[in-house]
Amino acid sequence: MDRSVPFESHHQEFLRDPERTNAYLSVALEEYENDKNSDAFLLALRDVAQVLGGLGKLAEQTELNRGRVYRALSEDGNPNLDKIEKILHSLGFRLSIERLLVPE
Repeated sequence: MDRSVPFESHHQEFLRDPERTNAYLSVALEEYENDKNSDAFLLALRDVAQVLGGLGKLAEQTELNRGRVYRALSEDGNPNLDKIEKILHSLGFRLSIERLLVPE
């Protein structure tokens, strides 16, 4: 009989691959752009932070108070751009801008 693997374990293993992590964050950001709901993006950041050492380590790297990091990445979080930039940089990512293709 095959033993099942808990989703969380599989998900964390999936996110250990840098290309998959990049795709995961990109899709989460697209969800935000489409729905104007930041929950998916904040959850994705929280998932990646957990895989890369946890929120405590993230707080140390960003020099942000641990409680603020937890609040910023919570469902009710509303972090400002400075916090998002610090978090992304400490995880090895950055925000970038690309032009939308607009039909003429």
